Amino acid sequence: MKHLFALSILMGVSMNAYADMFAVFRDEDGTTNWQYIANTSASLLILILLVVLFFLIRANLRAGRSNRALKEIKATLEDRVARRTRVLEETAEQLRNREAYITSIVNSMPVMLIGINDQLQVTQWNKTAEEITGRPFADVTGKNLWAAYPAITLTDEHVESVLTTGQTLRLKHTQRGQYSFDITLYRLRDSDDTGIVILISDITKQVNAESKVAERDKLSALGELASAMAYDISLPINTIFQHVSDAREKIEAADVGPMQQLLLQEVETVRQSAQQATAISQNLLELARSHSNAKQVAEIPAIMDQSIAQATDLFTDADGLAFRDIKIRRSYAEELPSMSCYPAELEQAFTRVLRSAFYALKAREWSEENPALIHIEIGQFFDSLWIKVAHKGQPLTASEQLDIFEPFFVSTSDNGAYPVEHRLSYPYFIITEHHRGHMSVTSDEQFGTCFNIQLSLV
Repeated sequence: MKHLFALSILMGVSMNAYADMFAVFRDEDGTTNWQYIANTSASLLILILLVVLFFLIRANLRAGRSNRALKEIKATLEDRVARRTRVLEETAEQLRNREAYITSIVNSMPVMLIGINDQLQVTQWNKTAEEITGRPFADVTGKNLWAAYPAITLTDEHVESVLTTGQTLRLKHTQRGQYSFDITLYRLRDSDDTGIVILISDITKQVNAESKVAERDKLSALGELASAMAYDISLPINTIFQHVSDAREKIEAADVGPMQQLLLQEVETVRQSAQQATAISQNLLELARSHSNAKQVAEIPAIMDQSIAQATDLFTDADGLAFRDIKIRRSYAEELPSMSCYPAELEQAFTRVLRSAFYALKAREWSEENPALIHIEIGQFFDSLWIKVAHKGQPLTASEQLDIFEPFFVSTSDNGAYPVEHRLSYPYFIITEHHRGHMSVTSDEQFGTCFNIQLSLV
């Protein structure tokens, strides 16, 4: 292009220099030499074509170099993209594996895991939570915690406290004889989605095991104490029996006139009291030996009859009503099934209930027309045995009905605790804890008092 530009300039100058631009192409006689013109034009065209060809070849070489450079850049970029793609795919696969691993850990946890955000909406819900609540994650996600799980024993104050302070909160929820849960709340750091994690652990088996160990230790101590007391009581009782026998022989041998019969009656009263004390000490020994680690198959009516016989020996008042004077009405259903139980413990529990009935009847006056009566009914209802012990002795007040099954140190009323000697916390413990049953009492002036005991057959 530079040469063409120079040629154009040269032609312009030549046109200014000559009046006739074709003068060089004329012969001496003034005629135009067209052959010369054609040769010159062809030469110029060839030169121009050569120049153009040169520039085209040069441009082609440059384009080739650029093309090769572009191909190298393209190959480099493709290689980089391929490597980056492989890295991204590997990273994505690692993230998927890690997410699946974390999800597997969360869903395999034997505790309920619930995640909630700052608006108390559910964001996490593992498989254990689904199994316990019966609600899949898709149904509860985004819902309020209490709308998703109404039975949870948490309050707004608990959750707000963890959100505000960031401190871990631990709670225990226990339903006596049924279940025990350990609840832990903690706040996640640097998390916008899940604000609080709630872990709910079922520690029922652990609590039951610990309770059994503590119960075994207590019963062991109680048995040791009862044995020692029975042994200590038996020493003065034996002395009393010995002196009563000697006194009876001396009174019968002596001539004291009309006083002899009175003295013999007094001696007999002392002997009966000593015999009752012996029965009490024997009952203490049986109580010490009553606990067993293995249940036995037994008939509940037979156990009740043994309890009645034991109550007849234990509860005697020389100056008033004796248990043997109370009329016992038995209403046992026919063909009652046997059940697995601790017979000695049930015998003690039934005896304590009969003792309560005895003292309630003793608080009133009875006659031959209206004798003291205890009605004992045993029947089957579905998969349970029901035992009812009813009487019309001194009724229990509303506060006494609350206190009668509580330990000696508990008082639920403002009018004073129910007397310790008349409480039935031990029978209640035997029925509810050792036999997973239920025990209750109803009492009023019109219908009397009725102790209801339910024992499951399964």
